[in-house]
Amino acid sequence: MGLSLSSDIRRRFERLIAERLSGRAAARQLLISPASGVRLAAKLRRGETLAPMKQGRPAGQGKLGPYRGFLTELVEQDPDITLVELRDALDMAEGVKVHVASIARMLIRLGYTYKKNRWKPPNGARPVSGADVPNGSDNAFR
Repeated sequence: MGLSLSSDIRRRFERLIAERLSGRAAARQLLISPASGVRLAAKLRRGETLAPMKQGRPAGQGKLGPYRGFLTELVEQDPDITLVELRDALDMAEGVKVHVASIARMLIRLGYTYKKNRWKPPNGARPVSGADVPNGSDNAFR
C-alpha cells in the first residue's frame, strides 16, 4: 500500500484549486500524479475533506475473537500447554481450525508471553563437568 500525500501538499492543492486551477494543472504544479489530482479535486467539489483516509485492515477481533475466553481458560488451567495442544483443543471443543501462529498472536494480544524454563538445560543436554568425562580422557566431547 502506498503512502498518503502529506498534509502540506494537500493544503497547497486545496489553495491551487481555490485559485481556479484544474485538478490536473494543480497536480502538475505539485509534482503528483494527474489521477491523484483529479480524485482530490472531485473530493473538494463534493465538499469532502482532503485528510487522508485510514489505511490497512480495520482493527477487529479476527477469527479467534469469539474464543478469547476459551483460550484464556485453557492457559490458566495449564500454563505449560503448547500451541499445538491449544489448536487441537479448539478444534475438538469448538470445531475451529486455525494455524498455531494465529493462536500465538492472540495469546500475545491477551498479554501472555512465552518464558523458557531456565532450570532445564537447552536441547535436553546434560551439563558437562570434569567428573563426567570417562577415564579422564581429553578426547571426550564436551
